[in-house]
Amino acid sequence: MTNKRGRRFSIYIMILVLLSGFTAAAVYGVKSFGKPDSASPAKSTAHSPVFSQTYYIYDTVVNIKLYGDKASQRNLDDIKPLLERLDRELSRTKEGGDIYEVNRLAGVEAVPVSDETLEAVKQSLAYAKEMDGLFDPTIGPLVDLWGIGTEKARVPKQQEIDEVLKLINYKEVQIDDTAKTIKLPCRGMVLDLGGIGKGYAADKVADYLRSQGITSALIDLGGSSIITLGTKPDGSLWNIGLQDPDQSRGTQLGTIKINNEVIDDSGVYERFFMQDGIRYHHILDPRTGFPAQNGIKSLTIMSPNATDADALSTGVFLMGVQDGLTYLEALPEKIEAFFVTDNNKIYATPGLKKRLNITDNTYSFGE
Repeated sequence: MTNKRGRRFSIYIMILVLLSGFTAAAVYGVKSFGKPDSASPAKSTAHSPVFSQTYYIYDTVVNIKLYGDKASQRNLDDIKPLLERLDRELSRTKEGGDIYEVNRLAGVEAVPVSDETLEAVKQSLAYAKEMDGLFDPTIGPLVDLWGIGTEKARVPKQQEIDEVLKLINYKEVQIDDTAKTIKLPCRGMVLDLGGIGKGYAADKVADYLRSQGITSALIDLGGSSIITLGTKPDGSLWNIGLQDPDQSRGTQLGTIKINNEVIDDSGVYERFFMQDGIRYHHILDPRTGFPAQNGIKSLTIMSPNATDADALSTGVFLMGVQDGLTYLEALPEKIEAFFVTDNNKIYATPGLKKRLNITDNTYSFGE
């Protein structure tokens, strides 16, 4: 899963969980984690047992914390195979997985896939249609051409980009609901669900936890999708520290309190390379074939579900500040967002602007 694979919050998120008799501080950011896959011992207070586990999956570290009397180690044990299954099915690099096979047989034949893969691809195509192709799950060939985040990163020739752009068109993906198959009609086409894969998986984990009666939890899939279920066990809101993108980890530009929400981010300085004084980052524009150059350093999306947030954080980033805000405010769902621009201005949707507490005077709200 590329496009966002390996991406952490470009505004690193610090979640401060303050519980009676227990204080936990977790900083989610680049190089914050190793690759453990083990459960931490349960800690408890009189009313709030805590269960946490760290998994290495999706080429990154996944952290899940559960609170409340209904939480148990069994829940964390159940989540691991769920994540492993979705990782295998939705990854385009894991041999034998659904998306891997769809790409391998592009231009040859339709591939039977699981219900979850079919659902994820259909959601991707719906987002692509809604955002007029700014989010496009067939962007894989362009991701491969640039190689950003790998040792092969380079600026392709215009002729190469023009050829690859011919292979990017979400409208050509063929879905057969009855046969549960997916087909790419042309050789060289590549489905890449990195734009929603982690969000989709996070939503599945959240759905499972809710079905088990768990009402207080933190789910962090590699920093690119973070879900809070409910409030903290004591009823107070989760306190989110928003990292200053231009400073060392631990320096905040502000804070926000959230309740039963998802937060997701896209930024230009997480995966990039420099050439001739130009920063080439991983947020590729399928209209031009180049990384976006629109004066935005980061975009943070807050949404009721992680799949929406994941897809929107890419598509809306490419719209730019004004068009992006207009688009979000017109959505029937309650989606909040704020942009951070190169000149350290913050542009937020009206509902979110009221909730942001900016503590660093380097940053200010733009008009």
